[in-house]
Amino acid sequence: MNKLMKRRILIPVLAVVILVAGSGFKSDFFEIAKQIEIFTTLFKELNMNYVDETNPAELMDTAIKNMLDELDPYTKFLNEQDVEAFKINNAGEYSGIGALVRSYKDKLLVVEPYKGYPADKAGLRAGDEIIKIGDIAVADFDDNASELLKGANNTSVKVTYKRQGETLTATIERGAVEVDAVPFYKMVDDRTGYIVLAKFNAKASGQTKEALVDLKDKGAEKIILDLRGNPGGLLSEAINVTNLFVDKGELIVTTKSKVKKFNREYKTKNKPVDTEIPLVVLIDGGSASASEIVSGGLQDLDRAVIMGARSFGKGLVQRPLKLTYGTQLKVTISRYYTPSGRCIQSLDYWNRDEAGNAVRNTTFNEFTTRNGRKVKDGGGVMPDVEIAATKANELTSALLGDHVIFDFATDYYYNNKVDNVDAFSFSGTDYGNFMDYVQQSDFSFETKTEKVLKATMTDREETIYNTTIENDFKTLLLDIEKSKIVALETFQNEIQKKLEDEIIKRYFYREGLYDYYLHHDEAILTATELLGNAGKYRSILE
Repeated sequence: MNKLMKRRILIPVLAVVILVAGSGFKSDFFEIAKQIEIFTTLFKELNMNYVDETNPAELMDTAIKNMLDELDPYTKFLNEQDVEAFKINNAGEYSGIGALVRSYKDKLLVVEPYKGYPADKAGLRAGDEIIKIGDIAVADFDDNASELLKGANNTSVKVTYKRQGETLTATIERGAVEVDAVPFYKMVDDRTGYIVLAKFNAKASGQTKEALVDLKDKGAEKIILDLRGNPGGLLSEAINVTNLFVDKGELIVTTKSKVKKFNREYKTKNKPVDTEIPLVVLIDGGSASASEIVSGGLQDLDRAVIMGARSFGKGLVQRPLKLTYGTQLKVTISRYYTPSGRCIQSLDYWNRDEAGNAVRNTTFNEFTTRNGRKVKDGGGVMPDVEIAATKANELTSALLGDHVIFDFATDYYYNNKVDNVDAFSFSGTDYGNFMDYVQQSDFSFETKTEKVLKATMTDREETIYNTTIENDFKTLLLDIEKSKIVALETFQNEIQKKLEDEIIKRYFYREGLYDYYLHHDEAILTATELLGNAGKYRSILE
């Protein structure tokens, strides 16, 4: 058969293959191409013909963000700066001033300076409001002004800031900042070790292993692993942390996706440190993603008692996909499932209510752990032992979200002297002062009941709606407002814990807060007590 004949046969065969392969694509493929063409022509005509000058980059940025907002909150477009921040967060190392800051239009608020790092050495404190960086006023800077604080090691930046009404200046010499995955570990008593795992960056499993080995060398025969407030991070590190306590070859996570290559089983690959040591894992509503992989996996394998409050409920996996010009798309590619087969995703972003909010799962399926214990999916990891003080509630969340607790802690710090962490005590009088502070502030939050009542008053039916009914509604709203003040007393324990956390950090940094926890935190005290009762510990797992 000559070459020409071979080509004639090959071409039809390839055509058939392409046709068959093409038919395997979703019909969406053609719709996508159509919509891209429509958008391209629209974008071009808009920029060419709009009455005023447009900024194409800003228009496109807005278009992309609005498109992604229709999906879940974890699918995001990352520009070049975002990509760099993403890498820093996962690596746990960067160069800067060493402080957590919150951005506003006219200022940067120092939320937490890290002990011994540049901002701390320069005298900055939590609550300081940076209004000027070098010669640039924060209010005049269009982008995120916190970018101006970043820079190479040993370079300086001058900041102007306000503190308690006084305007001050400081020169900060930037330096290398290491973000520890394990910021603290210590012996609680002669036989119990305590490890705080704050995030799942590239250092997580290595630092957890170092802490575990060191505590065992110091006599630890039982371990408390604290994942409260840990927002997650790298999936691989979650597997490796779990591996410290379970044998090699254990299935920890299964991911399922519409894209076949993302369907995977993740098993432990390393030799464990200790598969027998009694273990309690602490979680709360701030424990998410990788934290839930660890706590859910250890729970399903009956390797640890999970204690605290229901976790956040993020059962979605993201992967960064490279785009052009150094940008990326961080996209949700799959759902993950714990060893028992449950997905702990709490919010359904693909079925929203009338207001456009994701619907929270209320129907749960039952699964069994290795020992046959009953566990459920769809709402985060439920602890085996609940601790009331770790539970979130609407009022506490609102006080934190509106930064009322933060602002009170700032005032408390400048008006009270505390010499050492053991001497700290937040009295009933102090809490009374906080209640007065809340009532005198601009703080307000709307309950679900208020929203319904106000909507009813707005959408009233005139034929049956009269002045008496309207007055009844207003009276009810007034009663709800009064009940919020009462709620400050009802939820005192939960709110006071958040106050103490914030205040102690002002005096003794985060390290001092963890030291305080060892002898004052309800969850740690309960965990220590449980680990001291071998029979009760075993009975929970069996």
